Amino acid sequence: MSYNDNFIKACRKEQVDTLPVWYMRQAGRYDPDYRKIKEKYSLLEICQQPELAAEVTMMPIKKLGVDAAILYSDIMNPVASLGIDFDIVKDVGPVIHTPVRTAQDVERLRPIDVEKDLSHIIQTIRILDKELEVPLISFAGAPFTIASYLIEGRPSKSYIRTKQLMYSEPAVWFALMDKLGDMVITYLRAHIAAGAKAVQVFDSWVGALSPADFEVYVLPTMKRIFQELSDLKEPKIYFPGVSSGELLPYLRGIQADVIGLDWRVPISIGRERVGDQYAVQGNLDPYILTAPMSVIEKQAKAIIDEGIQKPGYIFNLGHGLFPEASLEKLKELTTFIHTYSRSVLTQQAEKSGV
Repeated sequence: MSYNDNFIKACRKEQVDTLPVWYMRQAGRYDPDYRKIKEKYSLLEICQQPELAAEVTMMPIKKLGVDAAILYSDIMNPVASLGIDFDIVKDVGPVIHTPVRTAQDVERLRPIDVEKDLSHIIQTIRILDKELEVPLISFAGAPFTIASYLIEGRPSKSYIRTKQLMYSEPAVWFALMDKLGDMVITYLRAHIAAGAKAVQVFDSWVGALSPADFEVYVLPTMKRIFQELSDLKEPKIYFPGVSSGELLPYLRGIQADVIGLDWRVPISIGRERVGDQYAVQGNLDPYILTAPMSVIEKQAKAIIDEGIQKPGYIFNLGHGLFPEASLEKLKELTTFIHTYSRSVLTQQAEKSGV
């Protein structure tokens, strides 16, 4: 089988003959084989074993036929190198044993050392670079989203402590943003050097901020991250998470290649808000996968019809897959996306004389 680079072409807004598709959290609990592995090992234990982490990363490629792999990892992995002690607790998420809430706490965070502390992740990427026939996407959590865990001590719905620090002690907040920004830059550069073909920055919870607060407290760090990665040819994706539609106009000028959209913003409106310089990725509501296949295909078709109006579109979900999702429906959906988009793109090419 030849190397499938449709995903990379779409990131660069080049013409493709079939839309690329991958799914956030595509290596996960909806897959019975993955659930068997999780009976033996925790997420962090899988990440510590490069061969096993590579195997899990490749499962969706073999089973679903998606056009890109995303590294099996967790956004919290690099914070261990900063000196943060945490666990991933079942049915809770990241739990920080000593939250970061003072200037002294921030000062104690040491610079990330990828080679010393995270060599297992680099080794996983090297294995995948040799074995995959589709591009590998690696990723990092964005500074706001990571900070929300570090400050709150666990997942939150209100982000009260995070916002309290942000508003009450801006100097401490910006010092934390600087350190987390440095972490993301160093971490992703190491991933690309090891063989990652694209990187995505997940800002899962930044939609909790108003546009004005996003512009003041978060955007400068995000601009710096992408500016400092801009010398690398590999595509860079920013996904500002759920409920982030009102933040999209503020992303104009950020040096990413692709902007991810959640399901609340139609593709056409998302493009208007961010501007034509970006490819876009998204944005099927993952919970539509609970519906009959006819309903899933109808919604996917509508999104594809919007997405292919301009070059630079990657089909994805508007957030990650959930454990109850159907493996069989995902297979059918992937086939539908490929078959339908190939038909429409062929017709477009014939009409334009290409």
